[in-house]
Amino acid sequence: MLMQATQTTKINIAVLDLNNGVPNQGLRCILNILQQYQNEHQLPFDITVFDVRQKDEVPDSSFDIYISSGGPGSPFDEEGWQWEHKYFDLINQLYYFNTQAAEEQKKHVFFICHSFQLACRFFKIGKVCKRKSTSFGVFPMHKIWGGLHEPLFELLPEPFYAVDSRDYQVIQPDFNQLNSMGATVLALEKERPHIPLERAIMAVRFSPEMIGTQFHPEADAISMRDHLLKDINKARVIEEHGEAKYWDMLDKLDDPDKILLTQKIILPAFLDQALEKKTVASTV
Repeated sequence: MLMQATQTTKINIAVLDLNNGVPNQGLRCILNILQQYQNEHQLPFDITVFDVRQKDEVPDSSFDIYISSGGPGSPFDEEGWQWEHKYFDLINQLYYFNTQAAEEQKKHVFFICHSFQLACRFFKIGKVCKRKSTSFGVFPMHKIWGGLHEPLFELLPEPFYAVDSRDYQVIQPDFNQLNSMGATVLALEKERPHIPLERAIMAVRFSPEMIGTQFHPEADAISMRDHLLKDINKARVIEEHGEAKYWDMLDKLDDPDKILLTQKIILPAFLDQALEKKTVASTV
């Protein structure tokens, strides 16, 4: 169980904003979760937001926790740009630091959506490619393999529901690479028996300290309703899933067993895991 830290113990958190200046609700949701967690546990968070793609702002490796957001566009469009070099260098530094650091010093990282695709590219654990069509809406996620024993998922049902918003995907897991890293695929996208396409990877535990999800665990009803009510997204959902499904998605946004449950559990559980050793060390 997480213990409360002393008031003099500052926990430095880097939020990496990969939205490239595009207005979004995801960053608000991440910051709200951090604020709520801080208040509930009476922890002194020092949160810094880095505008990664638009301003080439990438944090150094001195932070305790890193949360890297989703964002628009292709995970290949800015391949080789300065921010990407710096971003991948940071992942590399943190990954190898964690292999040698004491437990209370290790750095915990959460990758969301666009960041997840970049992490999969960096670690070469599967094929990152464009989908045949955009996936947008609230859909079931299915736990597999390590996901059935993943601490961040253990309080979620099977399947659990989350917001999925992407034009790209990760498929064809490289099990040799996964096994060499000790990484595990945790979840796959919804079953589509009528569609002869491989199901995309929706979550990966890259290391004991690094985890990523293709879906949006930070999304709340406000953010999803905002997206669904936009004409372009409404038309997209109706075209692909029908009008009944569109209204069903809107109706289920306030369902405590759907995205509200996912939001309530995953990122807070990540923070529990990241802070357990640090806060215990600070209170003994």
